Amino acid sequence: MNLSRQPPSATLVLQALLTQGPLTRAELGRRTGLSSGAVTKVSAPLLDDGWITELGPAGDRQPGRPATLVAVRPERAGFIGIKITSDELIGMLVDLTAAPLATRRAPLRSRDVGTVVRAVAQLVGALRGQGARGAGESGPAVHSVGVTVSGDVDGPGGTVRYSPFLDWHGVRLAALVEEATGIATVIDNDVRALTVAEQWFGAGVGLSSFALVTVGAGVGCGISLHGRVVSGAYGVSGELGHLPVSGTERVCTCGNTGCVEAVASTQAIVDQVREQTGDGTLSLSGAVRLARSGDAAAREVFTRAGRALGLGIASVANLIGPERVIISGEGVAAYDLFSDEIRRTFADQAFGAAAGCELLVRPLPFEAWARGGAAMAAHRLLAPLPGGYGGAARH
Repeated sequence: MNLSRQPPSATLVLQALLTQGPLTRAELGRRTGLSSGAVTKVSAPLLDDGWITELGPAGDRQPGRPATLVAVRPERAGFIGIKITSDELIGMLVDLTAAPLATRRAPLRSRDVGTVVRAVAQLVGALRGQGARGAGESGPAVHSVGVTVSGDVDGPGGTVRYSPFLDWHGVRLAALVEEATGIATVIDNDVRALTVAEQWFGAGVGLSSFALVTVGAGVGCGISLHGRVVSGAYGVSGELGHLPVSGTERVCTCGNTGCVEAVASTQAIVDQVREQTGDGTLSLSGAVRLARSGDAAAREVFTRAGRALGLGIASVANLIGPERVIISGEGVAAYDLFSDEIRRTFADQAFGAAAGCELLVRPLPFEAWARGGAAMAAHRLLAPLPGGYGGAARH
């Protein structure tokens, strides 16, 4: 059964079971707004094709025949998520509920498009083999692959418009990976995919709205409003890193000046500490050690980064009023150096009740980002709707 050819009510039923299940048919009707007849009608083909299963009586205490619980069959479909960084691929195989089945990393020795695509195909093959062995040769068939990349990504069009850290322009990545693997492939911005993961099984579960801010090689932001991760009319949304902030003329990777990312990305921090100390060989870990040792110039760089991030996060809170802002990315390893300035600036700039928004620091390994790619692929299967990702599964 091709889910994309089923009525929207089938998607509603699957989403409800993923987010809130197992449920009885009566409860499915209440939570989806479908009539009992409609639930029965769409459940039949989902049962026949193995997407859902009956678990047995629900233990209903009301007199009469106990209602039967219905649940998603996790093994019905598998999904592979791949996160591409500038020097490494991180991959994960998950089942229909996004439960991890296998993980793997592979180095990238070149950012050439052909080389990266071949490496992605090899990693997909390795994950499929690893998942099958771990499941006793009965692992789920891989339905699709979700590849995530930083930068300006046209998910519906399958094209990486621009990725500064890979130096890619106009790469038709979805088609290339699909041709190399023989598996349906979707792509998207990596932060947006991680936001899907947080909505599905992370710190965004159960929230009507939240934002995810990532600090690392770039500064990104994913937004979830009313249960949908926003992708924007042109595939661009939540570009907090490219909000202009006052007090800097530093040139950003996008070519503009004054962006949050030009001040607060990890490379921007390293560059500024190098300029202040005159040590052109200083690494990020060296800059962090210098600041933690009390070096005034290095600490001021982190303070400026915290101020820029606080301004950006306050802007997000003022614009969309999220219940929570999750702060993650490899840059949070040095969060102690700019956390006070982030919170101080946020408190000063957040308008009215927006200041009550919770700021939650949540370090996440790159495997979580890869899992987001797999979750994104699953969401595209279950909710192939324009403008965002609907529904969130509980895990």
